[in-house]
Amino acid sequence: MARRLPPLNSLKVFEAAARHLSFTRAAEELFVTQAAVSHQIKALEEFLALKLFRRRNRSLFLTEEGQSYFLDIKDIFAAISDATDKVLARSAKGTLTVSLTPSFAIQWLVPRLSDFNEQEPDIDVRIKAVDLDDGSLTDDVDVAIYYGRGNWPGLRVDKLYQETLIPVCSPKLLTGPKPMRQLADLAQHTLLHDTSRKEWKAYAKNNDLLNLNVNHGPIFSHSSMVLQAAIHGQGVALANSVLAQPDLEAGRLVCPFDEVLVSKNAFYVVSHDKHTDTGRVQAFRDWILARAEAEQEQALQY
Repeated sequence: MARRLPPLNSLKVFEAAARHLSFTRAAEELFVTQAAVSHQIKALEEFLALKLFRRRNRSLFLTEEGQSYFLDIKDIFAAISDATDKVLARSAKGTLTVSLTPSFAIQWLVPRLSDFNEQEPDIDVRIKAVDLDDGSLTDDVDVAIYYGRGNWPGLRVDKLYQETLIPVCSPKLLTGPKPMRQLADLAQHTLLHDTSRKEWKAYAKNNDLLNLNVNHGPIFSHSSMVLQAAIHGQGVALANSVLAQPDLEAGRLVCPFDEVLVSKNAFYVVSHDKHTDTGRVQAFRDWILARAEAEQEQALQY
């Protein structure tokens, strides 16, 4: 049985007009005239044998049927757009899509990306920021930076950094009304938490800080937000040393104590096994691994 489909061009025009509730704005988005929009809407209404829009006091409204129809098709158009983005990203010659958390992108990759661009001027990097990774790599991503234990089956995995968690705060907290001279002084300050309270709990346990209340203090969803809160003097954060390094070097943050917490997690560069040896993927992997190794060797010299 043949599928009963409406005129697809009319459907595209309807989606835009319904989204904007304006024929004028729909025409501007689609680069057609307002008359053309009206013509396509009329054609669709004739096909469906019902009214999709009504006007009242110079305003445009969807009818009940139009609203229902729009809610059903808008996700279809969004899915088509996403699918198109994916296939274009995969097919674009010289384009490399890198998926990573916003914090690692802002604090580490973006400041160093010009170095890669200079070495590989024919490769255009597309940054795709994601809040969390689930250990799988979608087909529209070439390379990803994951934070975890390194056990992601079916992927090529190489460690970038063994992570260390360090206490950091604004310099003004060191000389404020509640100065920090020893670990016990942490009890007088607000603790800033990244995602959960488990890191501070582990830090307190490792250093026998029995009076440190780790069950209070704000929790942030991104490491970069925790660092910003610390920079603004809102408390003491237990931060990823790699992510905190730029702010430590700039003097926006200080590490008041030498006691650190070695994390069981680390940053890894991952890619599909089948794509690892392709030119642009291999070039990026070689660059980021070499850059991370060089910086870690340099840090050991100090």
